[in-house]
Amino acid sequence: MNAFSDHERGGAFPFGDVVAALVDGNGIVRGWSRAAARLLDRSPADVCGHSLRRLLVQEPDPTWGPGSAGQALLRHSSDRAVAVTFGVLPLHGTSHLLVLAAPTHRVTGWERNEAVLRALLLQDRVGIGIHDMDLVTVHSNVTPDMFGGIMVVDSQLREIISDPDAAAALRQVLATGIPMIDRKQRVRTPRVPGKEWCLSLSAFRLQDAKGRSTGLVTLFTDVTEQQRSRHHLDLRHEAATRVGRSLDVLRTAQDLVDVLVPALGDLAWVSLAEAVLGGDEPPKLAGSGQWHLRRAAAASVGPWPSGLWPPELGDLPPMPDVPVLRRVQHGDTVVAPDRATFMAMIEFDQQLAAFLIPEHGHSLVAAPLFARGLVLGAVVVWRTSRPEPFDQADAELLTEIATRGALSVDNARRYTREHREAVVLQQRLLPRAATDTPAAETTGFYRPAGGGADISGDWFEAIPLPSLRVALIIGDVTGHGLPATATMGRLRAAIHTLADLEMEPDELLTHVDDLVQQLGNEAPQGQQDTVGATCLYVVYDPVTGRCSMASAGHPPPIVVRPDGTVRDIDVVPGPPLGVGGMPFEVAETHVEPGSILALYTDGLVEHGDHDLAAGIQQLTDDLAAFGGPGRTLDDIGRSLLADTTDAPARDDIALLLARTRAIPSDNVASWEFAADLTQVASAREATIRQLAAWGLDAEDVAFTTELLVSELVTNAIRYAGGPVGLRLMREDVLVCEISDPSNTQPRLRRARSTDEGGRGLFLVAQLASRWGCRYGHTGKTIWTEQPLGAAGARAGR
Repeated sequence: MNAFSDHERGGAFPFGDVVAALVDGNGIVRGWSRAAARLLDRSPADVCGHSLRRLLVQEPDPTWGPGSAGQALLRHSSDRAVAVTFGVLPLHGTSHLLVLAAPTHRVTGWERNEAVLRALLLQDRVGIGIHDMDLVTVHSNVTPDMFGGIMVVDSQLREIISDPDAAAALRQVLATGIPMIDRKQRVRTPRVPGKEWCLSLSAFRLQDAKGRSTGLVTLFTDVTEQQRSRHHLDLRHEAATRVGRSLDVLRTAQDLVDVLVPALGDLAWVSLAEAVLGGDEPPKLAGSGQWHLRRAAAASVGPWPSGLWPPELGDLPPMPDVPVLRRVQHGDTVVAPDRATFMAMIEFDQQLAAFLIPEHGHSLVAAPLFARGLVLGAVVVWRTSRPEPFDQADAELLTEIATRGALSVDNARRYTREHREAVVLQQRLLPRAATDTPAAETTGFYRPAGGGADISGDWFEAIPLPSLRVALIIGDVTGHGLPATATMGRLRAAIHTLADLEMEPDELLTHVDDLVQQLGNEAPQGQQDTVGATCLYVVYDPVTGRCSMASAGHPPPIVVRPDGTVRDIDVVPGPPLGVGGMPFEVAETHVEPGSILALYTDGLVEHGDHDLAAGIQQLTDDLAAFGGPGRTLDDIGRSLLADTTDAPARDDIALLLARTRAIPSDNVASWEFAADLTQVASAREATIRQLAAWGLDAEDVAFTTELLVSELVTNAIRYAGGPVGLRLMREDVLVCEISDPSNTQPRLRRARSTDEGGRGLFLVAQLASRWGCRYGHTGKTIWTEQPLGAAGARAGR
């Protein structure tokens, strides 16, 4: 009855589903249980005293009797058949039989549940433990044959229960009833020292018939190899995503060891051939001697062990010809599962051991960095605190990662070499950073994009022009890399040539624009539109203080006056070079002596979140702050560039600063003569007087200048008419200018012995250090220069 009552309240075993009947030796029913009455809807009064056969749908088996069992169909009061599984039990001391039966579908469920539990308890791949409320193991299926013959946990599951974290998690299951699924549990056993297993632990709470907790059941499987495979896969993925992101050799090496520590080992370093750090191929060495290896990167889970090869970049000492060295040189990965194995690999060299084996280091794996037929270096990994030794799977993993890392290091090495060559090319193409001429003192600055990682086509230039003038140029070629650098070199050479022809700024830019269009037409198919540049060309005359300029799509210059105030110059920018079809406009302004002209590329004003206008205003404010009197151009430039060092610039930066000078008025003398050959003598006399006033009446200077003036004035009066202008200027050179209203180009030719004339310009070319001709709005000016010594330049001041 108690079992029936418990079943009605949801008991653990459904005894109420078992029906019972007491049958005498003649098959007459003498007793009928309540469960039987409920199952067939027949009361004891309906059944007792009648034959049991009356309840059967079919006749029973002839062998039916004590001890028999099977299945039968019973007749329900509604005349439907009820399938039951039965058993006949004899009773001691009487002929009566006890017939027990239960619905067949319930019996099948009991048998199935029992089969499942039996299978779980008998197999050796899933551990099962049953625990009471105190987590004491009351039953488990753990045997010495489980887990490949290694008893990872004992029959009491002490290795699991003794772990505080695991015990806390199991008590949480007891308290809440929420199952714990697939908790990874690390297990070590004294039966196999130095090895660790990973178990997948699940737990479920057990309850009695009244829903009260009675304990829990734990299930655990060995997932050590699966976890290791997943860890290796994650490590491969980490190496693939992190190693090779940089084109810096040292950064790539550091990324490699950062991936390996602590994921694979406790300490690691990368050694590279010294040539690799400079971008060159490593030497092909074998055997003992100086490898010229340098520590490129290192990582450790703790402080670097004392006595070990220091982690800083430094040379590896000469290596003896030991087995481990020969294997690495031949491209093999080396595994030393214990310290003794590695000592044998280095032939028990105690001095070398102290240098290469960290304190508590017990296992090593080392792989060469082998790429494109070259051994660039090696990566070494030690385990010091992790007890598991390296095995072949670890070696294969490191070989794969080292191969990927070697390709990344070699890519960085090749980039370093190409970048170095590009830097050398650009440095050779750029002019001197500082110049000092009578017109201005200049200082230029160049900073490549990406913190030096990307060379481009920005350039600056200060070209001394005739008559003590100076041309200031700054430009920005479209694109990056060697193509942009090569284009910059061609444009710079062209501007040099055109500047020597003393063209006006707009005319010069027009010729350069034609050149850029030609370069675009010569570019490979599909790249014609990528050839272009912006440029600002400025000419400053120290005699008049006049500054003329033209812009091809370039930002305008900024002027810092001698008193520290700043003003902009209104320049109408023309189209960038290479567009063609549009004219350039010349802007003119007067610049006071001692002013600072700042020419710059857009990389200086478009960094960060600034647009062009805001960037120019910021540069203007910075020039007002840094460009005061008494500061050198170098200090001003470094201060302006200091704000761009926080993050690598996205574009090149070029900056040219020029502090203007003026030629003193007493160093300039000018006259004008009528178109009369008798005025030639007057020109000579005026020249001699002025040279004497300047203290330049030395016989060689005075005679040469008198002869030059005589020849040029005579030619001007004879062939060009008047008026004829004569101007002398003295600085470090003596400049003589003859102006006339003609636009005819003077031509130097070799006169025949029978010719009466044609030798004037030949004499000029022989007597002057250089000479030339420039054209103005009306007429032309022929000029000559003669060098003066330091004493001559200062004489008369």
